Amino acid sequence: MRILDRTSLRTRLTLAVALLTLCALLPLNVLGRFFISDTLQDQIHATMRVEAQGLRDLVEATLVEREASVRSWSEHSILRGALLFDTFDESNAVLATFRKRHPTFAGVVLFDVNGRAVSASEERLLKAYAGREGEVLASSWFRAASNGTADVSRFTQVDPFFGTVVLPLAAPIFSPLSGARIGVVLGAYDWGQVGQVVAPALGRSRARGLRSFALEVLDLEGRVLFDSMEAGQARSDDAVRESAINESSLRDVGDGWRFVATVEPEEVYAPLNQAETIAVGLTLLSLAMAGVGGWLLARGATQPIIRLNEVVSRVVREGDLTQDVEVTSRRDEVGELAAAFSQMMQHLRESTRGLKQGTQVLGQTVAELTAASAQQERTLTQQAAALQETQVTAQEIKQTSLMAAERSQAVLGVTARAREVGRSGEATVAASLAGFELLHEQVGRVAQSITALNERTRQIGGITQTVKDLADQSNMLALNAAIESVRSGEHGKGFGVVAREIRSLADQSIQSTGRVREILEDIRQSIQATVTLAEQSQGSAETGLTQVRASGDSLRELTRIIQDNANAAQQIAAAVTQQNAGVAQIFTAVTDLSRMMEESIQGLQSAQRITASLRDVAGHMESVAATYRV
Repeated sequence: MRILDRTSLRTRLTLAVALLTLCALLPLNVLGRFFISDTLQDQIHATMRVEAQGLRDLVEATLVEREASVRSWSEHSILRGALLFDTFDESNAVLATFRKRHPTFAGVVLFDVNGRAVSASEERLLKAYAGREGEVLASSWFRAASNGTADVSRFTQVDPFFGTVVLPLAAPIFSPLSGARIGVVLGAYDWGQVGQVVAPALGRSRARGLRSFALEVLDLEGRVLFDSMEAGQARSDDAVRESAINESSLRDVGDGWRFVATVEPEEVYAPLNQAETIAVGLTLLSLAMAGVGGWLLARGATQPIIRLNEVVSRVVREGDLTQDVEVTSRRDEVGELAAAFSQMMQHLRESTRGLKQGTQVLGQTVAELTAASAQQERTLTQQAAALQETQVTAQEIKQTSLMAAERSQAVLGVTARAREVGRSGEATVAASLAGFELLHEQVGRVAQSITALNERTRQIGGITQTVKDLADQSNMLALNAAIESVRSGEHGKGFGVVAREIRSLADQSIQSTGRVREILEDIRQSIQATVTLAEQSQGSAETGLTQVRASGDSLRELTRIIQDNANAAQQIAAAVTQQNAGVAQIFTAVTDLSRMMEESIQGLQSAQRITASLRDVAGHMESVAATYRV
């Protein structure tokens, strides 16, 4: 700021215009850098995120559909019949049909529980799996399918049986008769089909000029399952990445996989960098134009001010108010300043003439005020001494009255506290009485509820006996059915199995009803003990209720006595308070009178000081009036 004080107004105006232009353009550039740039980056990342999510949704939907297909094949009656009755010609035809309807599968193979390939969609697959039962049993997908789960953690290598990378989707096959697992059906999804799934997304990116855009699929351990980037190409370490995770909300074999979209930063941020360069160039050009315009504006505004400065300098140096100020024809603020300065010169000449006349009158008035102030000061000093003695006496009376009022208020506070304690005790006894009455009623209701619960327990025991009788009858029926199935020979084997199951269920029912009867007997004994305790609690509550009623009557009598004492204390306190108020009014009046006397003395002293100041001002005005010529 000290450097600017040494420069001319024209230079400062030019710098101000340039700085204002810079302050106006700088926030726009900052906003463009931090907001528009961030918005464009967010849009770029959002677009890549959408592509990654789209790939995730497509692959997830594909895997879910293929898993559902394999699970539906595992329930096909012909495949079950082939494993049960060795009808593999029909199953081969069915698997070939499945392969034809779903060309994304590299093949479909049916295995028995020993890992032997018994049927396939193509003959070459049966030959490839012939004698490889050990490898099939050791594979992770076969073990997982045997347990009713899925395992695709090792499918990234080329499968030796199918000759390509396949995703093994396997499901167990269960017998419709015994429910036991009798085999596994394998659907080998051709993993190369993922390239066709991502082809539309890659085409859209190429159309936007993003040649380095690529998509990846990674498993839980970070291994690359699929990469759309051509062989021989590599991503840079600072490549822009966006990913989407296959969550477990929709169960499939790809849960936890990450689908990543990548692109090189110099390619995706090229339009943003170009826009920043253009913005900086426009800012510099605007700043240069603002500097030239500011200089021209400052030059036109400072010329009339320079002429007014010359006139003012002559007035200050020579004290000559007789010269006239040239008024320009401009209608702006500078022209108004020149006209106002001309009027100021006229008013200054008139004020100087009046000032010379006023100084003479002011000197005479000051002399008269000085004599009057001295006489008034002597009178007020005598009155202040008498008033001081009266104030001391009133202060002593006030202290005595105030002490009596404080003692009466303390007595009144104690009586009020006693009244509140009596009322609180009476309310507490009333609440306790109501609580004991409510407790007495609740104990009675609990006893009734426990009695009803005991009756329900006896009813449940009767129902349990009925269930046991039915179980005994079912056991006898199952035994008779087993005897009849033995008589029927080979045709009665199935009926014998059913009879054994019914007999087993009947035995379990008999054992369960026995345990239920033991538990009900324990519950009945506990309920009987609870009834006895409830009756004892009801008698205790009745005794406590009588004692609380007697305590309430005594506390009400004590409350009435405290109320009478409180009324007497209030009357005494009221009388003392009135006396204290009267004494306080007397003391206040004397204090106000003393304060007014002090204010009068201070006002008189102020008048004397003002009179002295007026004498100095009058002398100064005489010297100032002699400075200018009018």
